[in-house]
Amino acid sequence: MLVALALVASGVFALDQVTKFLIVTHLSEGQQVDVIGNVLQFHYVKNSGAAFSLGTGMTWLFSIVAAAVAIFIILYARRIHSFSWGILFGLLLGGTLGNLSDRLLRPPHFGEGHVVDFIQVIDFPAIFNIADSAIVVSMCLFVLLTIRGVRLDGHRVRKAKAASAVDTAK
Repeated sequence: MLVALALVASGVFALDQVTKFLIVTHLSEGQQVDVIGNVLQFHYVKNSGAAFSLGTGMTWLFSIVAAAVAIFIILYARRIHSFSWGILFGLLLGGTLGNLSDRLLRPPHFGEGHVVDFIQVIDFPAIFNIADSAIVVSMCLFVLLTIRGVRLDGHRVRKAKAASAVDTAK
């Protein structure tokens, strides 16, 4: 499962960084380009906050939290024995590292860099990037795996009723 986690994280990180490079290279800040009419547009903005530009001015804090999340995933990875959880943590790690690299390496300065956002979907109130998308998908997968009772080892949690029936039969 470490291989799945590493491959997904590397793929998300690479795709995020390549798309951001292309946007920064080919668009001016604030410029919009129709991809699918006004349903999907590339709109280059720099975000110093978190989702929906919340916490503008707290970039240094987001950098610390993102670094802590990345370190936690790397240290925790050996406990994951489920392909699905490996994918989930790969998406989360790749997305976290994508935005963290912006915060560390982009202007205005180290630890407070602005994240490059560019994907704008009609009637959605935020502009986002590939890293953001991967993080959101990982959280959706987290909810799904949790509801289904899938543990980190890949086994499903037994229902309380079935577990108590087995214990009673002993």
